[in-house]
Amino acid sequence: MNVMNLDVIPPPSRAATDLNYEADLKVALDPILVELLDRAEAAGWDRRKAAYTVMFLAARNLTDGKGPPGNGSSAG
Repeated sequence: MNVMNLDVIPPPSRAATDLNYEADLKVALDPILVELLDRAEAAGWDRRKAAYTVMFLAARNLTDGKGPPGNGSSAG
């Protein structure tokens, strides 16, 4: 298992409106997600279920009002 510091995420080097912003974000978050899934699996959790749970928690985090303010979406 590759151990890395999960507290370090590189800051963006482009504006959020730049076409490469999301690609850069994927590069920044991918090793952290891999490490998280590796740790869950090493602890005995099923990797696929852990990945599904991360997706669920991420979506819930947005719907719980913790997303960026003023994102232009409205409920209802």
